[in-house]
Amino acid sequence: MNALLPSRLCIAVLLASSLLGGCMVGPDYQRPTAPVSTTFKEAEGWKAANPQDELPKGPWWELYQDPQLNALVAQVQLNNQNVALYAAQYLQALALVRESRAELLPTLSGTASSTRSETATGSSSSGSSGGGINKQHSASLSLSWEADIWGRLRRTVEEDRASAQASAADLANATLSAQSSLAQDYFQLRLLDQRIALYRETIAGYGRYLQIIQNKYDEQISSRADLATGKTQLQSAQASMLDLQWQRAQYEHAIALLIGKAPADFALANDASWRYHIPDVPVGVPSRLLERRPDIAAAEREMAAANAAVGVATAAYYPDLTLSASGGYQSSAVSNLFSLPNRFWSIGPSLTGTILDFGATRANVEQARHAYDAAVATYRQTVLTGLGEVEDYLVELRTLQPELQARRNAAQSAEDSAAVSRDQYEAGVIDYLDVATTQATSLNERQTLLSLVATQLITSVQLQAALGGSWTGE
Repeated sequence: MNALLPSRLCIAVLLASSLLGGCMVGPDYQRPTAPVSTTFKEAEGWKAANPQDELPKGPWWELYQDPQLNALVAQVQLNNQNVALYAAQYLQALALVRESRAELLPTLSGTASSTRSETATGSSSSGSSGGGINKQHSASLSLSWEADIWGRLRRTVEEDRASAQASAADLANATLSAQSSLAQDYFQLRLLDQRIALYRETIAGYGRYLQIIQNKYDEQISSRADLATGKTQLQSAQASMLDLQWQRAQYEHAIALLIGKAPADFALANDASWRYHIPDVPVGVPSRLLERRPDIAAAEREMAAANAAVGVATAAYYPDLTLSASGGYQSSAVSNLFSLPNRFWSIGPSLTGTILDFGATRANVEQARHAYDAAVATYRQTVLTGLGEVEDYLVELRTLQPELQARRNAAQSAEDSAAVSRDQYEAGVIDYLDVATTQATSLNERQTLLSLVATQLITSVQLQAALGGSWTGE
């Protein structure tokens, strides 16, 4: 092969490289503004976590000080199949980035072949005919490189890299969503355990009191109506407890699915010593949502990818310059294949561009620009949705605190009233219907109180997720 080939190829590569420095068509990305306020409206009067240095810096669920919850949430990232799906998509996006980066570099390919062919000749004047078998052996190398003069390949890398970053944020968002769902289901289950325990206690009390009514009825001190009321009250409580039991089973099944297990292979035993803890949540300022919420980060990166796609589409207006070189040996005999007389080589640039496409390129550019506008709208709406969620959970938690205190007072008053009415009934002052009414009110108030505690815990978890959990865009 000619000794000048490598030097000529190097010169051509250097000349093309010098053209790459200054030209990359399409708009450079600038993050559009988002509708972010300076403070949260509903944070007024919010009890901030102070001092915040005492709070754990790691996973947000550890704020609830529940070892069982910690153990369950730890399994989400390992075994949740929805999270595994997003993890695979993220790895796929990373591979696409590596592929697009490789397009910036030359491609070297090699070919080796060995062929046999036969040709036949026509009859000669003497009536004889003949033919021959030809053998051809060759070995060659080819080098090609697209000079990215207009930045199409670099914009493609930029687009794929932003898409991969969006995929990473999608993975974080799927993980956060699964963790939040698990924590909510876990707290619902624990509060259902307490509500079921309350019903068991109540049913036991109703059973004892029904026996008293039965004894009075046998002694003709109490009426048949009192006996019927006592039985109705007991049976109604039993039915309500059964209703809560199937609800608990469904939450247990939901937790199993979130940690990647079949419901039949998972059970969460009742914990009689369980106590809940409502943590103080450090809210911060609205602008931090842009850094802490993975769904906002994903929308922003999708916007960056759409912006790069405009450059890719715009580059189609300009021709592609490809530098290529090839060389090798070709001979009919293998023994002298690599001898100097059998060499061949070629080198040169090629320029390829569209001459007439009836507006197809312009339509693609317009499509890319409108896709970017849509991504901007999606980003801004995602920010607004995030702000709205935080405001909603802030006002709900702030209102729940005095509501819970009022409900505790009401439950205590209802229990005192039920105790008084039982004493009056045993003294023969009132009918059992009055006792049943006060007992039903007491049970309802205590059940409502536990439901309200569940709402407070769930809203607290939802606020943690709305603030982005422990995730940061770094």
